[in-house]
Amino acid sequence: MVSVHQNCNENGRKKKARAQGSGFIRFEDRKRALVSRLLQYTLVHEVLGIPFGKIILDRTIEGKPYLNLEWDFPFPNFNFNVSHHGDYVGIASESVCLVGLDIFSLVVPQQETALEFIKNFSSYFTVLEWKKIVNAGISDEILAEFCRYWCLKEAYVKATGAGLGFGLHRLEFHHTNWTNISVCIDGVESREWRFCLFELDKKHWASIAKGHPRKAVESYQRALTNVDIEDEKYWNRLCLPDPGFIPRAVEQLLPL
Repeated sequence: MVSVHQNCNENGRKKKARAQGSGFIRFEDRKRALVSRLLQYTLVHEVLGIPFGKIILDRTIEGKPYLNLEWDFPFPNFNFNVSHHGDYVGIASESVCLVGLDIFSLVVPQQETALEFIKNFSSYFTVLEWKKIVNAGISDEILAEFCRYWCLKEAYVKATGAGLGFGLHRLEFHHTNWTNISVCIDGVESREWRFCLFELDKKHWASIAKGHPRKAVESYQRALTNVDIEDEKYWNRLCLPDPGFIPRAVEQLLPL
């Protein structure tokens, strides 16, 4: 299940901190964090049928949110990931694979050009990726190319639960017109991942990464029940079509 909520405007850069709502200084950021929390509770309630008052959400030491289960459920590897940036707050979940979600807004600060803005992030890309970004065309095309690569990298890191310490430059993405997307990790192609890109509107992109549970960092593996899942079951799940996004209003996230 993947759901997304269109929220409020913001022209700032994406925040790197994965903090709780109280950790954000700006009011707009606090609103996004609150909607993110509501999405997590609503998702768990709708998918697993757990009453709102019995849902326990925790975070790993790296900041990855997870459901702290006190009893058995039919989806032992149930996991989810949230992201919020610009006008959107979103959540993605999986019952078998790891899942990571990233949303990125294309807004550039008024005092910077597109190239000046993206140069702040150049160290996060490989030489090949950077060439494709800066040679993409006009300003809007450069920004869109940058945004797609950034979303993919962030979605991967968030799926594994690695946190900010993982070097994004270690990932290199390959694609055919942004289909058949694959990733090389430290120069070695990994075939255990699937990536999907979504253009939410002209300013926002989103990416979903799905991978094998054994690729999760140690702290996050402890939140999963079946890390060594059977290969056939894993591949059958990984190859299912992505259902896309389901819009929700804030009112729909409030418990009755």
